[in-house]
Amino acid sequence: MTMDRRTVLKNLGVAGTLGALAGCVGVQEQSTEQPANDGSGSSESSGDSTADQEDSAPAGTAKAWYALSDTELPIREANIEAFNEASKHTIEGADIADMRKKTTSAIPAGQGPKTFEWAHDLAGGYLDRGFIVGKGDSLTVDLDAFTGTAAEAAQFDGNVVGLPHSAETVALVYNKDIVDEAPSTVAEMTATMEEYHDPDNNQYGLGMPFADAYFLSAWAHAFGGYYFDSTKEDQLGVDNAETIEGVQFAVDNFVPYMPNDPAYEPQASVFAEGNAAFAINGPWYLNTLNDKGVDYGVVELPTPEGGSPQPYTGITLWYFTKSMEEDGPATAAAQEFVEWFVTNEEIQQEAAQETGSIPVLQSVAESGDLPADVQGFADAVAQGYPMPADPKMNQVWTPVKDALTKSFNGNDVEQAMQTAAEEIRGNWD
Repeated sequence: MTMDRRTVLKNLGVAGTLGALAGCVGVQEQSTEQPANDGSGSSESSGDSTADQEDSAPAGTAKAWYALSDTELPIREANIEAFNEASKHTIEGADIADMRKKTTSAIPAGQGPKTFEWAHDLAGGYLDRGFIVGKGDSLTVDLDAFTGTAAEAAQFDGNVVGLPHSAETVALVYNKDIVDEAPSTVAEMTATMEEYHDPDNNQYGLGMPFADAYFLSAWAHAFGGYYFDSTKEDQLGVDNAETIEGVQFAVDNFVPYMPNDPAYEPQASVFAEGNAAFAINGPWYLNTLNDKGVDYGVVELPTPEGGSPQPYTGITLWYFTKSMEEDGPATAAAQEFVEWFVTNEEIQQEAAQETGSIPVLQSVAESGDLPADVQGFADAVAQGYPMPADPKMNQVWTPVKDALTKSFNGNDVEQAMQTAAEEIRGNWD
């Protein structure tokens, strides 16, 4: 009986398991479902014949690009080594600086990778420019294997442009030396901030990068507002009443307890130095807190009265570049690697444990076995929805940032958001 390569690879997450699999390397890729026996007694031999034909296909080599932190890189290299040892194909991984610049120059020139890893919000622009392609018809992975937000983010304009493996968003981080119990409502959070906040003694209630539209999205969306939604007749929602209400809510409930600079660094550093009760930040922030020795917890965002926080989420995809339109050994290598990587439970569990990665494979994301801080971020991901991948969103970020900065500094929120909307519509025209 011939063994299914995907079965081998699915159980392979780290290089340490290679020895046990040495005898299984080089076997074919085929469906794990056995063909129905038609009574001729030939189903097994027919399956083996098909397997032999698939196994005789030439081995391929494919480039895979990614941009990782020092903590993440060794794990990724071990994963690729494990794949290469167990598969007849070879993946050549490369850690790339300035991914956007490199992909937009290398892919059109035919010098880029078969697949690269980045957040899903590139999808619309890259698909329009022909840098990536849809591969939905050829995949053996069902999108139902992933969380709903991840499956949604992997698609643009009817095309499955990549496969997802992790998520990120902002959640509530609290200092356990200051906060006895994480708040579930903004009212509870405000009560704690009011008690602790004392800027004359370098004590603050909250550190949150207010001027960043991504960080403020949970509150801008909390009462039915939105920055941009391509499915709506009025795609731009920056200046609608519900969005303005959400930003005003953040101004009223959070700004009084924050340092007086809305930029990322001053807001992030005050909590990292142990001088704030709360922070609203993402999983990338945890390495800083660990280095500083902060005793922290992570939970989903608290609920405002009459609303529900809905933060933007980013879903990391392995994208299919335009060269994957061509059938051949290299395309087969890239597709097998991507499908293996995103469905490998051990890889996702290890990433969660070692780097704080938020899994999107349902069997891991809903297992109940995640570290507490990762679970907090996973719960926050469930509150939100993916950032727009439409290229028009690129014109939204900066005007909204300017409007949020004005709002933080005491300017009229409605006027600031209306000015931003006028600028965005002018840029679209």
